Amino acid sequence: MKKIILILVVFLGVTACKTNPFTGKKVLNFYPNSQIFPTAFAQYDSFLGENKVIKGTADANTITKVGQRISSAAERWLTANGYPGYLQDYKWEYNLVDDATVNAWCMPGGKIVFYTGILPITQSERGIAVVMGHEVAHALADHGAQRMSAGAIQQGVAVAGNIAIQDEQKRNMFNQAYGIGSQLGVMLPFSRSHETEADRIGLQIMAIAGYDPSEAADLWRRMKANSGGEAPPEFMSTHPSNDTRIANLTEWAPLAKQEAAKFGVVTFR
Repeated sequence: MKKIILILVVFLGVTACKTNPFTGKKVLNFYPNSQIFPTAFAQYDSFLGENKVIKGTADANTITKVGQRISSAAERWLTANGYPGYLQDYKWEYNLVDDATVNAWCMPGGKIVFYTGILPITQSERGIAVVMGHEVAHALADHGAQRMSAGAIQQGVAVAGNIAIQDEQKRNMFNQAYGIGSQLGVMLPFSRSHETEADRIGLQIMAIAGYDPSEAADLWRRMKANSGGEAPPEFMSTHPSNDTRIANLTEWAPLAKQEAAKFGVVTFR
């Protein structure tokens, strides 16, 4: 069984690597844009058709404006760092949806939704830029495709284990141990690493777009206050804790300003 699992993981790892332009690291991704983007775009359109999209208001217009500025800043960074054309398949779209949930999200290819419930937390254009930078970063780093790739490996190893283990009792023990172990030991840390990476990339591109990255830690202080301190332990969560994010964003803000200065941006909104 161990040999089957090892062969599967090594094969997928060798054949499915892609470079993250912002970190220079190889990442696991065996879903090309040509495969994942059309599906994501169709799902996004379906979601918009089933929900109340707000158009033409000051908030909706601000979300679009901020999104355009940040995605343009990302393109400037990518072009300057040797990745011209990286975004050619992206179809950026930014929509505000009437929903009290405190959330925003991004689908592969640049399809972004803000819920009205997050606006009291963002409070300003700068706060929107913090959230927008984070969501744009998820799209830039192909986090959706990476999660799908990791999920496919998780499922593949489970199938290999069930094929290899003939004893039913041992198979049940394997499934229980593997389910808990792969979730707590692999999938949740993998998700948290994506959130941390999106925080850092988002901070950088919001600064290049002219938004003060110091706002990010303040926004997460407001998010923490809004949660009332109710959150699962970090090791059981898909996201880093509020305190971890606040500490990281405070540390990274000066670095984001230094990166923005390379593009002539030294004053911020």
